[in-house]
Amino acid sequence: MNSRCSLVISLLCCSLSLAFAGAAAPPNFVLVMADDQGWGDMGYTGYPGLKTPNFDALAREGLRFDNFHAAAPVCSPTRGSVMTGRTPNRFGCFSWGCPLRPQETTIAEALKPAGYRTGHFGKWHLGSVQKNSPVNPGTSGFDTWVSAPNFFDLDPILSDQGKAVPFKGDSSDITVDLALKFIRECARQQQRFLAVVWFGSPHGPHQALPADAALYPDLPREKQHFCAEITAMDRAFGKLRHTLGELGLRDQTVLWYCSDNGALPKVGSAGGRRGNKGQIYEGGLLVPALLEWPARVPQPRVVTVPCATYDIYPTLLELAGVTVDKQPQLDGLSLVPLLDGKMNHRPKPMGFWDYPSGGIRTPAKQWMDELYADQQAGREPADPQRLFSDASQIKGKVPLDKFPGHAAWLDNGWKLHRVEDKKARTVKWELYNLADDPKEANDRAPQEASRTAAMRKQLDAWLKSVAGSLNGADYPR
Repeated sequence: MNSRCSLVISLLCCSLSLAFAGAAAPPNFVLVMADDQGWGDMGYTGYPGLKTPNFDALAREGLRFDNFHAAAPVCSPTRGSVMTGRTPNRFGCFSWGCPLRPQETTIAEALKPAGYRTGHFGKWHLGSVQKNSPVNPGTSGFDTWVSAPNFFDLDPILSDQGKAVPFKGDSSDITVDLALKFIRECARQQQRFLAVVWFGSPHGPHQALPADAALYPDLPREKQHFCAEITAMDRAFGKLRHTLGELGLRDQTVLWYCSDNGALPKVGSAGGRRGNKGQIYEGGLLVPALLEWPARVPQPRVVTVPCATYDIYPTLLELAGVTVDKQPQLDGLSLVPLLDGKMNHRPKPMGFWDYPSGGIRTPAKQWMDELYADQQAGREPADPQRLFSDASQIKGKVPLDKFPGHAAWLDNGWKLHRVEDKKARTVKWELYNLADDPKEANDRAPQEASRTAAMRKQLDAWLKSVAGSLNGADYPR
């Protein structure tokens, strides 16, 4: 063999080794979430006249989830489920505005020891965005964060790691531009990253740029601005996806999109499902979800296996090769087999529990305006309520045999509801076959007595487990 041939073979072997090493390396993660976008609020799911060309393109070209659920029917609990892989009642995040307990291990905290740089951009709503809070994004594992305490609209003031900073423009454009600044820096340093990009749209009061609103001239104002906010999100998401390609990161990055709860009444669309935001029926839980990772999922596919936002955490841990020491009980499961086309049914049922607890008022614009004014005057406000100073406290004990509110147990095509009447202290059970009855209109409990009994037993055991976690049973002493 001559020297030139030997050199060619050596270079080829080296090239193959590098390619294999690159394919085997853990990916980057970009988690994008909308605020109040229901299942039907997409062009590709049939919302009349809605312009979402970038979402529609990914729905054609990537992994499209047609049975993806928020862990809760409102925002903060679902966001907590993404952070932890757990149903939110386990850590006391019952409703909007409830903070994330500092005792929880977040996905950012789990990935940092594995060499990930972590960033949060946009809506937080799991506590404070002031620097002295025990539950701001920084104390939850994020190295870089520019965040809002709740939803935000045009020309917002955001917290840049505790410093209030005014921005100009549409909230979705701003959020993605901040995330891309972080991603570009990570790419320059060849640093693996987790970027959490949480939009404040299309949450009310729906304030769109005039140019975006002009795309929907024939709609009533509220619906016009609602649709325009989704189109602005679509534009920002398209920029994010395109820039990942420009940076040569598409094959190395899991880009995952979903919403935090089901459809808004009046302006939103649940795609014909029963209920809407705030309800455990499918209209309040089913959300649009898309995923792209060309290196691992090279062909487009539509997924009908039931999935949920609490599956994101265990999926990312497996892909990153991370094991969390003393991991509290998870409700989610890794979807890696699904990504590889090896999961055609869900091996573990999904539980939901809407505990009857009110939300916590979090007026983002007011708080950020006041934080900016105080900081400009050289003051750092220290209101314990705005700092969520008591977030680590476990207040009282809930019983392990009483489960107020509305709970549900989803086992592939069958969904059992447990609806407790607080005044009468009675429990009503409903069973639906979603494969035949996606509108949850035909209660099958009387005809499916044995199935109902078996699912009741499973749901009761799960509720008892969740109540134990709420009481602090999962935290090391």
